[in-house]
Amino acid sequence: MTARTLQRLLADTEGAYILEFGIIAPVFMLMIFSLIDLGQLVYGKVLLEGAVEAAARDSSLETADTTASDAMVAATVKNILPGAQVTSTRTNYYDFADIARPEKWNDTNSDGTCSGGETYIDENRNGRWDANIGQSGNGGAYDVVIYTTTVKYDPLIKLPFVPGFTGTQTLVSKTVRKNQPFATQTKYGSSSGTCA
Repeated sequence: MTARTLQRLLADTEGAYILEFGIIAPVFMLMIFSLIDLGQLVYGKVLLEGAVEAAARDSSLETADTTASDAMVAATVKNILPGAQVTSTRTNYYDFADIARPEKWNDTNSDGTCSGGETYIDENRNGRWDANIGQSGNGGAYDVVIYTTTVKYDPLIKLPFVPGFTGTQTLVSKTVRKNQPFATQTKYGSSSGTCA
């Protein structure tokens, strides 16, 4: 190869754009797909938060239909996250101060659990000591309810090289409401029991 031919080949820029496009296109497409997936996730989270707040408000009324409220949340979320699995739970407490507290017991060995013949007060009337006094369900008048909804869905575009975007995504929304004063609130139980 002569010097003149070599010089002509080095000066020839024809086809350089194809090479540049081939290098940049995969990165650009990955960015676009990542933005689409992130947009779906953020929009789904916003819809979930709004629907959960509305369902919790509706569920705090005397005429509450928790099944219809849960169905409304699921329908709202599935508009943007098709095929999503939506599960909702409600845990009720007598008052805000009772959230996640254990039933009262005489902790003689100071181990933090009711064991070894220690006595307890069965405040939630279920016949056993509970580390969390909350009861499943929407409760009654004046009760405080923690409403939690979990959504699991497969993203539209799975990005194999981006951590956190390769499989099923999970969104969780939680809110706390106090039921309306539509009746007299049921007090905690006062019967005692013995831990095994």
